[in-house]
Amino acid sequence: MSESKKFTDSGIEIKKVYFQDDLPKVPSPGGDLWEAPGTFPFTRGIQADMYRGKLWTMRQYAGFSTAEESNKRYHYLLSQGVNGLSVAFDLPTQIGYDSDHELAEGEVGKAGVAIDSIDDMRALFDGIKLQDVTTSMTINATAFILLSLYVAVAKEQGADLKKISGTTQNDILKEYAARGTYIYPPKPSMRIITDIFEWCSNELPKWNTISISGYHIREAGSTAVQEIAFTLSNGKAYVQAALEKGLDIDVFGKRLSFFFNAHNNLFEEVAKFRAARRMWAKMMRDLGATDPKAMMLRFHTQTGGSTLTAQQPLNNISRVTIQTIAAVLGGTQSLHTNGYDEALSLPTEEAARIALRTQQIVAYESGVADTADPLGGSYFVESLTNEVEEKAWKLIEKIDVMGGSVSAIEQGFIQNEIARSAYEYQRQIETGEKIIVGLNKFGVTDEQPIPIFKVNDTIRSLQIEKLRKLKANRDIATVDQCLQDLNDKASNGGNLIPSVIGALEHKCTLGEIADELRGVFGEHR
Repeated sequence: MSESKKFTDSGIEIKKVYFQDDLPKVPSPGGDLWEAPGTFPFTRGIQADMYRGKLWTMRQYAGFSTAEESNKRYHYLLSQGVNGLSVAFDLPTQIGYDSDHELAEGEVGKAGVAIDSIDDMRALFDGIKLQDVTTSMTINATAFILLSLYVAVAKEQGADLKKISGTTQNDILKEYAARGTYIYPPKPSMRIITDIFEWCSNELPKWNTISISGYHIREAGSTAVQEIAFTLSNGKAYVQAALEKGLDIDVFGKRLSFFFNAHNNLFEEVAKFRAARRMWAKMMRDLGATDPKAMMLRFHTQTGGSTLTAQQPLNNISRVTIQTIAAVLGGTQSLHTNGYDEALSLPTEEAARIALRTQQIVAYESGVADTADPLGGSYFVESLTNEVEEKAWKLIEKIDVMGGSVSAIEQGFIQNEIARSAYEYQRQIETGEKIIVGLNKFGVTDEQPIPIFKVNDTIRSLQIEKLRKLKANRDIATVDQCLQDLNDKASNGGNLIPSVIGALEHKCTLGEIADELRGVFGEHR
């Protein structure tokens, strides 16, 4: 009986065993295969000593209900050893609606925290010095508003804006391709993003102005190869837009970061991270970067939400552990680990603690952080890194022929490629070609329910009352003037960010600002 062939999730055939002859015979497309960590093209990591110098930032993505409730979770996580906050916003906040909008009904505080105004942002970080923490905010269409709120609260705290550090996801292209929480059409959305680049370069120099996200592309069903190809192609589009605005690639390039997924195929995931670093370094060099720091691919990782099963959810602890190890072996700069119960609900406090402990056990007990790029030189991993890279370049070349990511999205190419891969993956699960433990094999009949986290349905009423009080205690003439100033800037050119900060400081709401710009830019359909 012949032995069946094995493939990665991206369809790369895996040999039974690898030898020295499987290593690349020529330098990689990015540069010499055997470079040291911390040197171009950064295949082996962006820091020479990697985690011996500093461990990755351990973030736990959290946000639910009201700002006051989320604030309690942040204080708990900080007390348990988290060294960076990561904020989840509810769906109305993500798409620019205040909690009292009719389309917000049923969604307020559910998928994340509800933020309508400066009052909410102030409560979200009550007792937390923004100059002393790094904060990642998973927000895209309204990223410019949430960043402005963060800056306004930091100013109230007396923080030095030159020392404020963190990241706004701010990646709108993947919303059109994979996730759907966009507001404005692509061109004005790109204008807003380059306004953020420009303003932060001068006023918030330590802030990562965008986290170009492959995570949601993967969650939508892409392969590992598609994840990095589409993500790096989107990154290229942002860089080109910034260059067209006259910004210096060696300045804004240092403030770009990426956000990737970690799935269960350990070696393909490690190869994916290594290949992505090498590809981005070459891409930035070709776009004109000369400072090596502007060529470094810095990335945050989150373990794969779509890999979690509602069946036998405690099995997810093992999945998250594998994905954590993959991210660390791949050289991530920060990491969020999912709770085992997230296929059922937002994570309970216990699940969030176990997820954090998973990172801490890998960091302090496993030994994988003791040397840079531990799998470097592996016949298998080096061969796989090259194969992932080669396939990803071919996809990027197709997108370039179409005119870049914006055109490829407008033509539906990226969406169709993701949909095709998602269909094939699901087909393999349903036919049993791909085994998911506890789902299509090794099931149990006497599974016991686990406690789940529920958000109180009265949250919307609380938020509506807060909005009523805010609006009763503001100068409406000043509000109107702030919104008119924003409209003028949007219509006639000029950076939007100072006007947004001023409007928020004078108690304009997130929804009012988003709506003012809807009137200028329109909505994407």
